[in-house]
Amino acid sequence: MSNINRAPSATGATPGTAPVPSGTSEFLTFKLGAEEYGVEILKVQEIRGYDAVTAIANTPDFIKGVINLRGVIVPIVDLRIKFSLGSVTYDPFTVVIILNIASRVMGIVVDGVSDVQELDGSQIRPAPEFGAGLDTEYIIGLGTAGERMLILVDIERLMTSRDMALIDETASVH
Repeated sequence: MSNINRAPSATGATPGTAPVPSGTSEFLTFKLGAEEYGVEILKVQEIRGYDAVTAIANTPDFIKGVINLRGVIVPIVDLRIKFSLGSVTYDPFTVVIILNIASRVMGIVVDGVSDVQELDGSQIRPAPEFGAGLDTEYIIGLGTAGERMLILVDIERLMTSRDMALIDETASVH
């Protein structure tokens, strides 16, 4: 697909998309439904088994609630619900990835963690352009590792976005 009408910015991203990393980057890979995703390993604080959360009234469905992690109140987001990936079941493989983003600790629920994958710039392709109805601004690109296709998510951009309502706009790094 051509980017003839969309010139890259100084960060290497086309307007409305996350920048494609140059050089070598490491990604924590995880499953959501039938697909594999990856987030920058430097954003990951720890991985925990899924445990009960304390629900908070009047939050969007994808915000499951909060947990107390060693004295820190951590909001928990279920990415399966956020990405509309069908029915959600919690089993022994369900995990919470604890992230450190914009000086805040938050967690994402995923179906399971795979591994840490090192990718260089040649293994990452820009996210395909879709119509206006499909939002790809949180996708860095598609990574290939052998036969595996990884959807690389700009987790900081996603978690600090206005629709997540997790970070006060005045505290946002954008």
